[in-house]
Order: sequence, then C-alpha cells, then structure tokens
Amino acid sequence: MCKRIFFSVIFCAVFSASVFCAESSYNFKKSKAIKDSKQKTFSQVDVKQQVFNMETGWNLGNTLDATGGTALKSEISWGMPYTTKEMIDGIAASRIKTIRIPVSWANHFIDDRYTIDPAWMKRVKQIVDWAIDDGMYVILNTHHDNYPRNENMPHCSGYYPSPVNSNESILYVKNVWAQIALAFNSGYDEHLVFELLNEPRLRGHGHEWDYNPSCKDCKYAAGQINKLNQIAVDVIRASGSNNLKRFIMVSGIAASFNSYIKDNSFTFPKDFMSEEISSQRFILSVHIYAPYEFAMKNPGVRDISASQLGELAYYFESLNEKFIQKGYPVIIGEYGATNKDNLDARIEWFKFFISESRKYGITSCLWDNGDMDTENTYEEKFGFYNRKQQVWYFPEICETIVETLKKEE
Repeated sequence: MCKRIFFSVIFCAVFSASVFCAESSYNFKKSKAIKDSKQKTFSQVDVKQQVFNMETGWNLGNTLDATGGTALKSEISWGMPYTTKEMIDGIAASRIKTIRIPVSWANHFIDDRYTIDPAWMKRVKQIVDWAIDDGMYVILNTHHDNYPRNENMPHCSGYYPSPVNSNESILYVKNVWAQIALAFNSGYDEHLVFELLNEPRLRGHGHEWDYNPSCKDCKYAAGQINKLNQIAVDVIRASGSNNLKRFIMVSGIAASFNSYIKDNSFTFPKDFMSEEISSQRFILSVHIYAPYEFAMKNPGVRDISASQLGELAYYFESLNEKFIQKGYPVIIGEYGATNKDNLDARIEWFKFFISESRKYGITSCLWDNGDMDTENTYEEKFGFYNRKQQVWYFPEICETIVETLKKEE
C-alpha cells in the first residue's frame, strides 16, 4: 500500500506544471465518462516502424467531424450516411491499412463542465472498433473544435490560440483528452494513434492559412498551440496503462508545411513516460494539398506540370531534412487532388505523391469528404469512396495509390 502511494506521488511529480494528476482537477462528470475495460498488449515497435507499418490511409471525412444537427444525428448533418460496418469492411478490403477518424467534440457536451455525451463516445468507439477488428490502424483526433473567430469565446465552445481565450482553451483540451484517454486505453494497442489538434489556427484571421513569422498574432498562436499540445500529452500519459506508450500525432499551426519550415516556432512536447520506453512516441502531422492551383483551387489548373511536381518533391525533401532525419517521422493526415474531370492528371499526381513521400517512410491519409460532383462550383471535390454502395468513384486512383506503395516497399 505504501509503495503504491509513493509511486503515484513520484509519477505525478515528474510531469510538467501543466499536468493534472488529481481527478478533482477535471471539470467533467466522472459518472458519465465511458471507461475502457478491455486488455491488449502493446507491442515494442518503434515510432519509425509504426509509421511505416501504417502504409496508406483514408479519412472518414464530413462524418463524426460534422457539427450540424444534434446528438447522434450530427453524423449525417453534412450529407454523409451513417457509418456502417460494411463501409469500414469495404475500406479494409481495398488494401487501405489506416483510417483517420476525424471527430468533433464540443458540439457533444451535455453540460457546462465539458462532459461528453456518453452515447457519442460509445458511437465513436463502435466505429474505431470496427476498423481495428479489420486489422486497420486508426488515427483518432479532435477536429472542428477550433472556435471560428477571435473574440471572448463562450464557455465550452472549443479552443482558440489567442490570449483572451487561453483559459477556455486549456479547459477544453484538458477535459476532452482526459475523457478520450479514459475511453481508449488498455484495450487498444499500437493500432490506435491519437492526434491532438486538427489544423489548430487563427480562424478568421488574415494569416489563418498563411503563417507569417513576422506577424505577432501568428507567433503567439504558434506558442499557444505548443502549450496546448503539451497539456494534451500530459493528460494522456497521466491516464496510464497503454496510454503511456500511445503513439501521438502532433500538429503545429494549421498543420501547414510553411508553419514548420519558415521558422522554429513549432516544438514537440516533452514526454514523461515510464522508464521502460526508450524511444520517442511523437509523429509530426502535416496536411498537403499542393500545388494549390492543381490540388485544390477551382478553377485553377487541370493539368500537372513537371515544375509543379518539383514543388511537391520539395515538401517531402524539406520534411525529411528538418524532422525525419532527426527521429520524428511524418504522417500526412490529409492530402488529395480535387476532381476537375481530369482523371489522368490526378492519377499522375497521386503516383508521384505516394512514390516521393514513401521514399522517406511517410504514411499519407487521403482526405475524403464524399463530394465528387463537378456540376457546382464548390472547390473541394474530394469524394473518392461511395459509402452507400461500397465502391470507389475512381477505382483507378485507389489502385494507383496501393500499387505505387507496393512498389516502394
């Protein structure tokens, strides 16, 4: 009994000042929290091999991350059908090894204490479990909880990396990740990866997507995001068991390539893990839709040039030099090329993207928002998998991804 108390005190003491070891420091109602009760053994795989093993991924976009509707109906509020086991089975059968499951949480608080609706947490767990039962890796995150503008943010509205919203942002991160860590722990091995914050940024700001190191707001936001990442890591590790070993994806401001390369404002959190873990467990999260004129902009350009492919190669080379060679592997959490009725050009782009990124052991997750209709002018036509019929809208693209990956192994 005395030894157990002593270990608990020492364990909490080694965490940074932002750690919250005592249950009383959380706001959410413990009686409502879903607790993991299963047991799985976590393998001894290192972080580089982990990312390599994840091979290639797909995003369940515009689904659990959707913020319209109420309660469980929010899942279909952005036009996607309810996720089914058949849908997940279809993705796994397509030789996609990893599924990224974006989840928004702030619209599922049931009180003013950041308590997550237990029905919502159970639904998230159900979909995660389907994927893991199919032998897939799962990336689970917090997605559309970045408040849309810089003002005095209402209580329980998410986070925003500005001075006026610092306290609210900390409460959000601390309480949400504490509840996720309770629900996903000893029953999940290395096949479950946590991703802390999706594209954390100055929403509504002139530099929302274009990080500028000379912008005072940008510099503050980058530092604040580093702080929020540290808090989330500390909370996850403090939950113990398999979460001491959990691989964690970390994003800088907007998860943008430019924000990582333009200066050194992004820093990885410090990791206070148990002594038997000798290697670091962090993975850099980056989103790449490049070159923008081809991959996202509408109308932009429909054909891809050699110089544009060179620009894409520069992204991978730079990430390798600044992070991968220093022991921090990279997962591209979102990538893709919007549909402009230019299938041949997109196939060329995907083949180059996978071939070049895989040279450095990078795993990439295709963004899929379900929309492939080119009749309207909305630019983000990232529909790839038909979730009602369990077939690919563009099977040639899926085949290009998995076959190119196979050649690079």
